[in-house]
Amino acid sequence: MDMEVTAWHSLHSSMNAQRGRRRFSRRTLRRILDFARPHRRFLVWFLVLSTVTAMLAVATPLLAGRVVDAIVGGGSATLVVELSGLIAVIALAEAGLGLLTRWLSASIGEGLILDLRTTVYDHVQRMPIAFFTRTRTGALVSRLNNDVIGAQRAFSDTLSGVVSNIVTLLLTLGVMLSLSWQITLIALVLLPVFVLPARRVGRRLADLRREGADHNAAMGTQMTERFSAPGATLVKLMGRPARESAEFAARARRVRDIGVRSAMVQTYFVTALTLVSALALAVVYGLGGFLALRGQLEAGAIVSLALLLTRLYAPLTALSGAHIEVMSALVSFERVFEVLDLKPLIEEKPDAREVPEGPVSVEFDSVRFGYPSADKVSLASLEEVATLDTRGGEEVLHGLSFRAEPGQMVALVGSSGAGKSTVAQLLPRLYDTDAGAVRLAGVDVRDLSAASLRATLGMVTQDGHLFHDSIRENLLLARPEATERELWDALGRARLEELVATLPDGLDTVVGERGYRLSGGERQRLTIARLLLAHPRVVILDEATAHLDNTSEAAVQEALAEALEGRTALVIAHRLSTVRAADQILVVEGGRIVERGTHETLLAADGRYAELYRTQFTDSAARAAAEEDAVREATVGDGGTDPGPEPALVN
Repeated sequence: MDMEVTAWHSLHSSMNAQRGRRRFSRRTLRRILDFARPHRRFLVWFLVLSTVTAMLAVATPLLAGRVVDAIVGGGSATLVVELSGLIAVIALAEAGLGLLTRWLSASIGEGLILDLRTTVYDHVQRMPIAFFTRTRTGALVSRLNNDVIGAQRAFSDTLSGVVSNIVTLLLTLGVMLSLSWQITLIALVLLPVFVLPARRVGRRLADLRREGADHNAAMGTQMTERFSAPGATLVKLMGRPARESAEFAARARRVRDIGVRSAMVQTYFVTALTLVSALALAVVYGLGGFLALRGQLEAGAIVSLALLLTRLYAPLTALSGAHIEVMSALVSFERVFEVLDLKPLIEEKPDAREVPEGPVSVEFDSVRFGYPSADKVSLASLEEVATLDTRGGEEVLHGLSFRAEPGQMVALVGSSGAGKSTVAQLLPRLYDTDAGAVRLAGVDVRDLSAASLRATLGMVTQDGHLFHDSIRENLLLARPEATERELWDALGRARLEELVATLPDGLDTVVGERGYRLSGGERQRLTIARLLLAHPRVVILDEATAHLDNTSEAAVQEALAEALEGRTALVIAHRLSTVRAADQILVVEGGRIVERGTHETLLAADGRYAELYRTQFTDSAARAAAEEDAVREATVGDGGTDPGPEPALVN
């Protein structure tokens, strides 16, 4: 390691030491050891080999000094060759041990990353939907990437660095003192010239890098939001491309300026320390030469001291901030544990049951529910706020009761925010009730196994979410073992077979992020095909046709009729035309069922349902009349004949 490398090493150590000072509890350290335990054999070998490598590093300068003494003192050529050969053997041993140590370090580090990532990923999957509605996805992904890698660094880099630096420092100091205590003391006096500037410049560079990281994060956020299909559409519709470009360019220029300043600060520092190092070597050669001329020091000792000097400053500088560096690396562990300590609100019982075979009934018995507050399901750091919102817990469902017999369709209608979608989320246990019970086939869903519950229920929501993957993979989410024939059968029943058959890659066509390469109706029919492939006994439709035009709605309704046939169904609909055939219609307002009955009986009652129906009928008739007027004007304007008014069709 030459002096310039030593300068870079001291700067790097000082920068890492600026991440923060913090005390950690014994519980945190015990949990870290629990993660390290499966890798303890590799860790022991890693530390042993690091120690041996440090010892070999000190041996080389001593042998080099012996070679010089042999040459100056008129020693035999055989001795010089033997010493040179020994130096070569040590070099080969260092190289081999370096490779083995690096393999052990990589195995420990990557193994730890694997353990931490899979543990956090599995834990996050068990979190309630409320956790995902509040958490920023980027912050959560950062825990699985940056913080996990930071935690791994505590073992693969920091721990080995501390051990090897201590061994190297003790051996180097011991050997240097034995060769010349005067030169060793001068070398130690020069140490502050390395350490103090390194800390000051390290703080400056850490601040610059933090600022650069913030700007890079802002650029990343802007790109993520603007490069998604909805974001790009919004920018184009609002006519803001020039302004967006200017904002991005301003951030990019700031990152460029910070990069230039960082590079120059580093270069000035390394140049200065390299100069100081050269001056230190000059002192060694000058004082050593003076002592050698007076017969107080061998010539070979001067060479050994000069070589050992380069191995003294780096470990001293690193160890001066070792405590802070270790604590900084362990911060990542605490951030990972912070996520793992969030307790899932929904747990499967050890003795969970299967849903009974045969047709399934659905029952809500005096159900009361309020959404949990943020402090129960989230972290301020994951929401990127200073303090969590403590609001929440207000009851949104108030003693709601109804029953759907096997094979029946029950529809929920009402104003927006009345609690309809909340009802749909309680059935598959996306949330648990605060009071009362939700039952499938007479069994409380809290007593059922998650696998059995998912196999029994199928749900289609209004956004028709698809992953950025092929049609095949999106379908196989429902049943991974499904055959090719079963996939095409599900597509046919969802009225999508002809469309997929015309695509260049067929089932292997990638649908794009959130399925945006498909139309809204096609996305919905694909989610219905996925539901059909799963063969659920209970179907939940949550506003499945809310955002579709009449043509798409007709195609989706056709597919839904196939999906609902012979199954118990809970249908939430904004368009009342979709629920006219329901066995029972429930009108939900303010978290309570205010009316129930069939379409005909509710219309006859002339209550809230009749009011909603008349409003939709009037709006639909007005839209139909406007469309007819537009067609009539266009026809007359083209010189055609006015066909006259036709009756509006209202589904």
